[in-house]
Amino acid sequence: FTEGVCEIWLTSEDTGAYGRDIGTDLPTLLWKLVEAIPEGAMLRLGMTNPPYILEHLEEMAKILNHPRVYAFLHIPVQSASDSVLMDMKREYCVADFKQVVDFLKEKVPGITIATDIICGFPGETDEDFQETMKLVEHYRFPSLFINQFYPRPGTPAAKMHQIPAAVKKQRTKDLSQLFHSYNPYDHKVGERQRVLVTEESFDSNYYVAHNPFYEQVLVPKDPLLMGKMVEVNIYEAGKHFMKGQPVSDARVYTASITRPLAKGEVSGLTEEFRRAPQNGTNWKAQPSAEIPVKTPLSSWMALQLPWQQEGGGLKILSVSLALLAVLVMFYYG
Repeated sequence: FTEGVCEIWLTSEDTGAYGRDIGTDLPTLLWKLVEAIPEGAMLRLGMTNPPYILEHLEEMAKILNHPRVYAFLHIPVQSASDSVLMDMKREYCVADFKQVVDFLKEKVPGITIATDIICGFPGETDEDFQETMKLVEHYRFPSLFINQFYPRPGTPAAKMHQIPAAVKKQRTKDLSQLFHSYNPYDHKVGERQRVLVTEESFDSNYYVAHNPFYEQVLVPKDPLLMGKMVEVNIYEAGKHFMKGQPVSDARVYTASITRPLAKGEVSGLTEEFRRAPQNGTNWKAQPSAEIPVKTPLSSWMALQLPWQQEGGGLKILSVSLALLAVLVMFYYG
């Protein structure tokens, strides 16, 4: 935040498992982090599997309701068939997934739940796939990552009886059609939302912002909006986005507590370090101290490796030949 950052992402292979190896847990970490987030900045959590988040549902609901944390969570389900989940060696059942989603939807109104589906895992029957279709139809996930199963050589799944490619392709197509049959944001047209503007759209025609539920809102490409939290009126909705017009009389939050780094600047450097090349000094970080040690560049240039010094190449060659001679004598000895 001291470098102008206004949005933090916490991501890992399984965010919910944080702390299990060091005697702590994810809620403990998050409560400490939100203390450091300035007004107008946001924190987004990454993917977590059902088993680990089940242990902390009450606390996670409180955190996801925090005004500086996006009410968003990515919880993979992969299949709505327990037999398929067992073959996948997932450490949860469909009931676990539903418990997590239902609880968070009740305790965190408006929360966005994203999930993943794998179509055509070995052993998946038509009945298994229909259960997955029913799950998607029930929850109508606004963000759904659909993957067609492909066997990776050397994995246990690659040795299982494979589903015909045409069947996998058809199931993927059916699920995609179901996903595109509903528009999750139509009912939000006319709402007034608070959004954080963070990037440029792929077509370069808009800036991309996100509301408290991490739903994508496209706003006018006004440089004054970048990095700001503003209020907008939603006037249009698509499958994956909404469009918003900034409210002229609303308060604008500047999340950054300093000037953001320019493109190409390196994060994590102190101002003294950045100025070092300009004032003719070199800064060396000390492992046991916070204070950098100033060394003239002329002295630093004298600290060369042996082969960089005058005559160093000859010394290295002499030592190498001596070692070679010893090895030859040992070999033929």
